Amino acid sequence: MQSVLKGVLACVAGSVETTADATGVIFHRSSSTTRARLGDLAFDFMSAVPSGVRIEALTDASIMEVDVELTKILMPGTPVTGTAFDLVVDGDLREPVITEQQTLILLDPVTGGTDFRPGGLATLRFELGEGGQERRIGIWFPAAATLKVLDVRIPGGASLRPAPVDEPLWVHHGSSISQCSEADRPTGTWPALVARAAGRSLLNLGLGGQCHLDQFVARTIRDLPATAISLELGINVVNADSLRERAFTSAFHGFLDTVRDGHPTTPILIVTPILCPAAENHPGPTHVGGDHQVHVVERPADLATGALTLTRVRELLSQHVDVRRKEGDTHLHVLDGLALFGPDDIADLPDGLHPNADGYRRMAERFLPLAFGNEGPLR
Repeated sequence: MQSVLKGVLACVAGSVETTADATGVIFHRSSSTTRARLGDLAFDFMSAVPSGVRIEALTDASIMEVDVELTKILMPGTPVTGTAFDLVVDGDLREPVITEQQTLILLDPVTGGTDFRPGGLATLRFELGEGGQERRIGIWFPAAATLKVLDVRIPGGASLRPAPVDEPLWVHHGSSISQCSEADRPTGTWPALVARAAGRSLLNLGLGGQCHLDQFVARTIRDLPATAISLELGINVVNADSLRERAFTSAFHGFLDTVRDGHPTTPILIVTPILCPAAENHPGPTHVGGDHQVHVVERPADLATGALTLTRVRELLSQHVDVRRKEGDTHLHVLDGLALFGPDDIADLPDGLHPNADGYRRMAERFLPLAFGNEGPLR
């Protein structure tokens, strides 16, 4: 077997930046400047979760071995499952390759305490087909664990090169509901399902807990060669109570102004929040209780002036998309998140905030025609 790690780096799609040290490489969904300036360990962790990141290569190898280190955060009492990788060969999705070898960080949502359970190196083996015949392969990385790739190997004498980029780039930004850690496999996130069905190359900037209309994300999107952009906005702002109504409105326009600097006519779809019963009509912040359910923090009414509920966020986003359309931005559109996941879907919202794998599949089935169908704004 021969190491092709350096060659594989030229075949990676869906990341913003690759960082390397003496042991391996990490595919980040944010820039190093962003991470250094923000100085937030939670953001750094989510940036290193490679939701939507994948290898897209042409190879005549019969097998590929990938050495990785994985780290996953779980709440105590949550079932521990393996981490899945997906293999696509000439467009055909194969059974996932799953490893149980992973470092676990058990985070108590009530006390904030952590229990660190180290794991070691995991070697994943992907059966690609008969050797000597070049084929296009895609290896999709996990949506719920950070990933460090230590080495990639193929049989001696086999070749590997980047696959041509023949699909338009769709850039999507959002929260954990777009990162989709609860999906049952990497291609089971709703953005991945939509991208594969719509024939789009996906860059998923859905970062768990980290969607706050940040200017550094707007600048990243501004500088990407996107042909379609979607923004799932609002839930993290309510979760963290990070913006009141006055600041939210300004931040929304500032975010779009920055994106429009690089994409004056690129279609942009604003996706309002999906259902979260606890925060529909009560402002955040929210927290996870000992029952593993999402709850809002009770507080006096006089401290809630200008605080945002999800109902109010949907109203503001629709209202201010309309403002900009009247100003002439006819390439800006809005999609009600409740049309993707609403009250009738609550059985697939086990913690009151995040859909399960079935819920994400349903979101994809609904988003695809609404966004990329014949009448969809991102078609």
